[in-house]
Amino acid sequence: MILTWNQIVNLLGDIDVVGAIAAGFDADARGDVVIPPVGEMTFKDPPGDVHIKYGYIEGGSHYVVKIASGFYDNPELGISSSQGLMLLFEQKTGELAVVLLDEGNLTDIRTAAAGAVAAKFLAPSAIGKIGIVGTGIQARKQAQYLRCVTDSRTVVVWGRNTDHRNACTADIAELGFDTSTVESVEELCAHCNLIVTTTPAKEPLIRSEWIAPGTHITAIGSDTPGKQELDAEVLLGADLVVADRLSQCRQRGEIASALASGNFDESRVIELGDIVGGRTAGRSNDDQITVADLTGVAIQDLQIALAVYKVARAIDHI
Repeated sequence: MILTWNQIVNLLGDIDVVGAIAAGFDADARGDVVIPPVGEMTFKDPPGDVHIKYGYIEGGSHYVVKIASGFYDNPELGISSSQGLMLLFEQKTGELAVVLLDEGNLTDIRTAAAGAVAAKFLAPSAIGKIGIVGTGIQARKQAQYLRCVTDSRTVVVWGRNTDHRNACTADIAELGFDTSTVESVEELCAHCNLIVTTTPAKEPLIRSEWIAPGTHITAIGSDTPGKQELDAEVLLGADLVVADRLSQCRQRGEIASALASGNFDESRVIELGDIVGGRTAGRSNDDQITVADLTGVAIQDLQIALAVYKVARAIDHI
């Protein structure tokens, strides 16, 4: 089976993407998932990175191999910064089951769904304003999927480029949000108690002294070693630090940066799947500061690829 993005997008309405990703995190934290280290390539001119992720659930039906890239100058060429595809194989025979020519869209969606899972379990009970740091595809997708887990319909956006900020807020407004922009990340932090960072920054954008009690931060952008959106002091000062997968976050993401500072104890870290599965408590009160470090795990790719494949089979897209 070969499915193009135009075919895939018509199948997504029949899939509970957030639920599928949550179930994947649960299985991973239970120890049922096999995920080798991430393969990656980074490029300087033009700037970009390529991730190769793969994995399977023990006793499951399929395994996934995913290639996804982000080339950040692509919008200037009129094409998306995200590109890629997913391959789903029969776990018992190695036979190729489906080629998902998703053009990187499924990676964007599963990443946004992971942000929704983190917010569902870690955000304060009353969310005033949602702050989104960044103005790219993921900024828009995070807003889209947060609609599934929060009643807040107010979004504040920060980005370095004024035109990009305005375009991003216009797109998010079309999702049913009241939107506004700010000139600094510090100002965004002052107004928002659910913050999502979605940039490829290599220097921290958020400082600990800007974070008010009761704030949750989901850090999305630091998916490659060398990227960092949060100052290490943010994690040191948080009441709860959550990883999508601790073994991966030791090598990349905000937890890796905090560990490199020499002051952060990884024993404080809880895996998101353990909270989803009820094995570990998440946020216990609305005054806590919580941080989720989401580096993107292959179980997310398996879950969304398998869900698309099952729906396609069910409606005879073979």
